[in-house]
Amino acid sequence: MNNVNSPLFSTSTAGVGTHSIECNAPSSSRTSCDARRPSAARHLAAAPFLGLPRLLRRSINPRFLAAGSLACLAAFTAGCVAHKGGGQPLVIDATPINPEPTATAATLDPALLNPPAQSFTLGPGDQIAIELLDEPASRTISTVGPDGKIYFYLTPGLDVWGKTIAQVREELERGTEQYFRERRPVSVTLRSSQSERVWILGRVNRPGVYPLPGSVTLLEALALADGPASASPTAALSSAIGVDVGTPMDDSADLRRAFVMRDGQRLPVDLDRLLNQGDLSQNIRLRGGDFIFLPSSAGNDVRVLGAVVNGRNVPYRRDMTLVQAVANAGGTLPDAFVYQVALVRGSMNDPRIAIVNYQQIITGQAPDVRLEPQDIVYVPNAPYRTLKRYVNLILDTFVRATGVNEGARAIDPTIPPPGISVPVTINP
Repeated sequence: MNNVNSPLFSTSTAGVGTHSIECNAPSSSRTSCDARRPSAARHLAAAPFLGLPRLLRRSINPRFLAAGSLACLAAFTAGCVAHKGGGQPLVIDATPINPEPTATAATLDPALLNPPAQSFTLGPGDQIAIELLDEPASRTISTVGPDGKIYFYLTPGLDVWGKTIAQVREELERGTEQYFRERRPVSVTLRSSQSERVWILGRVNRPGVYPLPGSVTLLEALALADGPASASPTAALSSAIGVDVGTPMDDSADLRRAFVMRDGQRLPVDLDRLLNQGDLSQNIRLRGGDFIFLPSSAGNDVRVLGAVVNGRNVPYRRDMTLVQAVANAGGTLPDAFVYQVALVRGSMNDPRIAIVNYQQIITGQAPDVRLEPQDIVYVPNAPYRTLKRYVNLILDTFVRATGVNEGARAIDPTIPPPGISVPVTINP
């Protein structure tokens, strides 16, 4: 997997090499995949737990097999445990998986560090100070109305929506010529901006939606929210004395999983390098509509995305498996491509990925895979051949979904979360 553009037909687990296998997709799907597929069965210990003997599988309608599998999944998610005669619980074996690192980190465009080439433009809610330079008493504060117009002195309503400060100054000076013998110089300055805002949510001290007054850097924006939140006093006490006091040991901001989103796309900004290492090469200039999110280090959910019935955050339980997480999301959709289910682990800028053949797991040809807190499980709709694009698709889907959920919660905390299954159209 060192070559990120290599075909996505291999994976590995701890202590096991990479293997190639024959494509085991149904005949209807073979046209969309090559002859080799990733298979959990080749490098995970063979301990099927949902499969039936081959003889029974041949003689029973596949629909009944699917129903039986779903029934087993429901039993697992409901917490049912089978017992042997000795009264000991029957432990369902699941194999830990070690996703491989992926060299998918995009290079930060140096242009993102520069002020925007286009000057700030006015919009409804912005306030500007206007003054005739030769008449100090004329100074007034004017607010751009919902119709995009301002009113000053004797001039009629002037449409300033989408215009720069310099353009507004020029039009006001030209307008004064109608009421005075000569053109009079006008001063126009921006007092406050309400039309362009930046979202700063998650584990910051003052999360919210902030006006963006001109060109602001990422550090300056975080300062508006009083910076990342540190561990709460009870969490710090719990960590210091090593005793659980009902609060997670560390609920500070997790900078490794923090991200900045612009126009629905994740920007390759590393907030950990910026804030912990002082790397100013990550201090980008923000634009109106940018979304900054700092998750909590105490988050223990598993994110299930993609072609599932109800994409959502699944609360992590000890020894949670892939099948249990997908079942908690309602199972896979009928058109899901379950031969390349992805498991992403690690930071946003240094993700690790493993490709699992989910079909072999639910048919008993391979054991289940054990998950860890904050894993991302992605079920695709179609096969993906390039690792880099596949990982970027998963992370962009996660970023957009988080933005929808957290943005809705910031606007109205009573609104139920819309879920994290967001349709994304990206050509892999």
